Amino acid sequence: MSQILVVDDEIGIRELLSEILADEGHTVQLAENAARARALRGAERPDLVLLDIWMPDTDGITLLKEWAANGQLTMPVVMMSGHGTIETAVEATRIGAIDFLEKPIALQKLLATVKRALRNGGSQPQAGLTLLSLGRSAVLADLRKRLTQIAALSMPVLLRGERGVMPELFARYLHQPNTPWIAAGAALADAPQDLLARAANGLIFVEELAALTRAQQKNLAFILGKQEKTKTRVVSFTAEEPARLAGELGFDAALLARLSELSLVLPALREHAEDIPDIAAILLAQLVEARHCPPRHFSTAALNALRQFRWPRNLEDLQGAVKNLAITALEEEIGAADVERVSAQFHPAAATRVPLPLELPLREAREAFERAYFEQLLAREGGSIARVAEKSGLERTHLYRKLKALGITTGKREE
Repeated sequence: MSQILVVDDEIGIRELLSEILADEGHTVQLAENAARARALRGAERPDLVLLDIWMPDTDGITLLKEWAANGQLTMPVVMMSGHGTIETAVEATRIGAIDFLEKPIALQKLLATVKRALRNGGSQPQAGLTLLSLGRSAVLADLRKRLTQIAALSMPVLLRGERGVMPELFARYLHQPNTPWIAAGAALADAPQDLLARAANGLIFVEELAALTRAQQKNLAFILGKQEKTKTRVVSFTAEEPARLAGELGFDAALLARLSELSLVLPALREHAEDIPDIAAILLAQLVEARHCPPRHFSTAALNALRQFRWPRNLEDLQGAVKNLAITALEEEIGAADVERVSAQFHPAAATRVPLPLELPLREAREAFERAYFEQLLAREGGSIARVAEKSGLERTHLYRKLKALGITTGKREE
């Protein structure tokens, strides 16, 4: 059967739950406090955790947050409490708990909840970065408070920031548990009525407004007009200045004004660099937990080197560097030399310097320059045709023709 971890400071409850679950054929481990629960979870992954909220050393909500932050919330967790409130249950669900049991726990309720949690446990998503795992800096603490304040509102929210800040992490903090989450983009090419039906009572996230076509903008405007009726929230992001987005890039100014009813600026990674060691350690722990690499850990010098580096594309670059280090390091301990080796490729100056072909005829020299220009731009923008078109100032159809003429192969990535 299944392995279940019961975490409760009351010995009577631990023994009672252990007896009932063992009679059902489950293997049961018991923890009297959060410290013991951490040790058992660190040693192996249980199939289910029954976690008490009120414990003397660390409360269950805090322990749940820890597991969510460090990539260990890969099993279903059911919270237990004799003094539960709706607010506590909602918070636990937002963090990642899948159910809530009130004490005294009725036998049939317990068995039904355990059965349902184990059945759905296989679909428990692999943990990734969350806003809770981004660090403890004052910058992020203040932003989390602001997001919490507006989470229950229905008005559109525009997130702004530099490329690579991972706006989806912040948008998901506004997403109500157990409601639809729709990543727009390509979905906005569908009939807007169908998209609204799928997103009803949930959240639609637009990753980059500058990438939307005119038709997609029109569909988004339609959705905004119906969002109150369908109780659908729209959260969008752009790395562009609003004036440039509506002017030079031709985004619908009226639509932008509606999307900007409430606007928040997301911090660049350098603005909370003190969080980098914690974030890097969490990313590495998640890779080890998911068995993407052998057991690894950072040396103190390596963490300092990661903190001091200015990551051009913020969290995206840091995440890529940690994955590279996890896979290519030769020793269990990742050192400062490893960080220097990998971080060099994320430095803007690491791009290959292309000598000017001054000895060629003008036409050939121009083609050589254009080929080098677009190859480096494609590499820097991760193959995104939309961003290359935006950076180069070319319309996409013209850009495709230009790339084909220069013999440059693309993955035709539109997002």
